[in-house]
Amino acid sequence: MNIRPSASIRQNYNEISELCKKSGEPVYLTKNGEGDLVVMDIASFERREKMLKLREELLAVEEDRLHGEKGYSVSDVSEMMRAGQTGESAEMQRNFALAIGRARRKFSI
Repeated sequence: MNIRPSASIRQNYNEISELCKKSGEPVYLTKNGEGDLVVMDIASFERREKMLKLREELLAVEEDRLHGEKGYSVSDVSEMMRAGQTGESAEMQRNFALAIGRARRKFSI
């Protein structure tokens, strides 16, 4: 854990920036000995944001599953895709379309 006094960001911006980029970890800044701010490089921030969004989406899917919403296995989806390509079962195509629609709504695709 990198902890620095808040004055160091003014005095050593480039050093703090480089530390964030090299370590990929946030730097905690203190003011009067107490935690005040957290600074991190943009790549690490964006990675964390993506991970948090993915966790939210997975949690929503899991909640739906726990409330009885039907899910699909990899083999189910593969079968639906094959059916769609070969013009097979209208029911399979309908199921696939419904699954894609749900995924688009959930994941804002």
